[in-house]
Amino acid sequence: MTKTKALIELPAFITVRELAAVMEVSPIDVIKELMSNGIMANINQDIDFDTAAIVAGEMGFEVVSQAEAAAAVEEVIDEKDLLAWRRVLAKEDAANLQTRPPVVTMLGHVDHGKTSLLDVIRQTNVQAGEAGGITQHIGAYQVEQDGKLVTFLDTPGHAAFTSMRARGAQATDIAILVVAADDGVMPQTREAADHARAAHVPIIVAMNKIDLPTANPPKVKQQLSEIGLIPDEWDGDTMIIPVSAKERLGIEDLLEAILLVAEDINPRANPKATPSGSVLEASIERGRGVMATVLVQNGTLRRGDTLLVGNHYGRIKSMYDFRGRQIKEAGPSTPVAVSGLNDIPHAGEQFTVVKTEKEARRLIAEMQEDMRQDADGRGAGMSLDEFFSRLQEGDVKTLNLIVKADVQGSLEPIVNSLGKLGDDEVSLDILLAATGNVTESDVMLASASHAVILGFNVEIDVVAQAAASSEGVQISNYTIIYKLIEDVEKAMKGMLDPVYEEVLIGRAEVRQVFKIRGVGQIAGCYMRTGVARRNAQARLIRNTSLLHSGPVSSLKHLQESVREVKAGFEFGVSLENWNDFRPGDYIEFFVTQRVENT
Repeated sequence: MTKTKALIELPAFITVRELAAVMEVSPIDVIKELMSNGIMANINQDIDFDTAAIVAGEMGFEVVSQAEAAAAVEEVIDEKDLLAWRRVLAKEDAANLQTRPPVVTMLGHVDHGKTSLLDVIRQTNVQAGEAGGITQHIGAYQVEQDGKLVTFLDTPGHAAFTSMRARGAQATDIAILVVAADDGVMPQTREAADHARAAHVPIIVAMNKIDLPTANPPKVKQQLSEIGLIPDEWDGDTMIIPVSAKERLGIEDLLEAILLVAEDINPRANPKATPSGSVLEASIERGRGVMATVLVQNGTLRRGDTLLVGNHYGRIKSMYDFRGRQIKEAGPSTPVAVSGLNDIPHAGEQFTVVKTEKEARRLIAEMQEDMRQDADGRGAGMSLDEFFSRLQEGDVKTLNLIVKADVQGSLEPIVNSLGKLGDDEVSLDILLAATGNVTESDVMLASASHAVILGFNVEIDVVAQAAASSEGVQISNYTIIYKLIEDVEKAMKGMLDPVYEEVLIGRAEVRQVFKIRGVGQIAGCYMRTGVARRNAQARLIRNTSLLHSGPVSSLKHLQESVREVKAGFEFGVSLENWNDFRPGDYIEFFVTQRVENT
């Protein structure tokens, strides 16, 4: 009979600490399981029901939501009807969640027109007030298309996007990769695409500046296909929308594409849950104090709520929408600016609502104590040496790598050699392979994706070194290709599940059989080769047939118990669960030991 998993009830959102308490396991085990699924979370951070269900499922639990369980309480259901119960609960769960606006992030090369495009979309003129035409802050805006809202995050680039992921904020549903039709795919375009893919976010390409006489759409599509973004018109899965921010062309098509992808991924949230979300930016403003722009991801945030954000807290004194108007509440996918926090939180930190400021201070104190006691409170990174020890058990194990080389001629053989490593049990994923020095952007991608950075004849800039130190990311620089490949291969061998094999250590011949009352048969043997050991296993062979295999029960030489007997000596032996020795039998002694797995 199949053993039924333990059934637990979970709310739509739950903290890591609360989830650990429900499962009666260590919060550190929950954090490690989250890490293995690509999510960085601290002990007091909220995770949604779907994430909690995945973690609990990996740890051996069957999960239902509290609302689902309440709906099913009135029914008497046997264990054999568990599948029917799941179907009922899935229907109830769908009723509790509501579709929310998709959250979209613009990524791309520095001057390919991200802000200009967003400027047209939201019908404002933000760019004119920004130095050099480069986005200097993270903003958030909502637009309406066909009666549906879309939330846009205007970031300074993929570095900020990935920095938020490194802090546990998976705030984006869809990534818009802006590519200029005249410049085509640039190094930052490649990096942005790699970062979006590492976040498992669907990508829509906005091919900007198609009004220019130098625009070359076919060439751009070819370049995009070379980095894995194959146009849907070429039987790929990437929508490429021609647009012009300057001439306001293709904007409607882009918004329609966003709604189409949103309909496919169907982002949902529970507006009645405990409010939680991500910090997009924060600063001190004269007359207002600390102002934080936050994105509500679940629940409904209200003026007067008490926020807990990392080590900071405060009661919301005022709340403004993206137009600067005062509002009293904000639902899922709504960006708002709030005042009232006691200090400036970091962009990307998660917030949740607690009952009182007193409770917030208590939770912060507990979190700080846990971080002092737990070595896992360090950065999100990984090293080749510790990778296996920090990896959770699973059917498939993946080593994430970022490879930087001095020239393309070095990069290609490295990538080709690494691609030959791995098998059905262990896989290797190269998140980014590019030429050039190791930068802070590389480190943040490694931190967010738990990857190791491998460099070949490159330099590591000072900012990247500092970021790697704080995030716990390993950067290994090599001057010999085979040494780089060798180190990765060793790390992957460490990832393999251990393999054990039987090693023959000795062979003895049974010459006499003795019967001892209360003990049974004892085989009087002559040790022909190797050694016999008390803690070994033994096989009894008669006329080339294996009759028994099991542990050695006793081993004696001249009536004295011994640990081992060497070749050329006589001795007596008994085996567990065997009592039928005959002269002429052979006993083989063997041990089971771990062997190197390739």
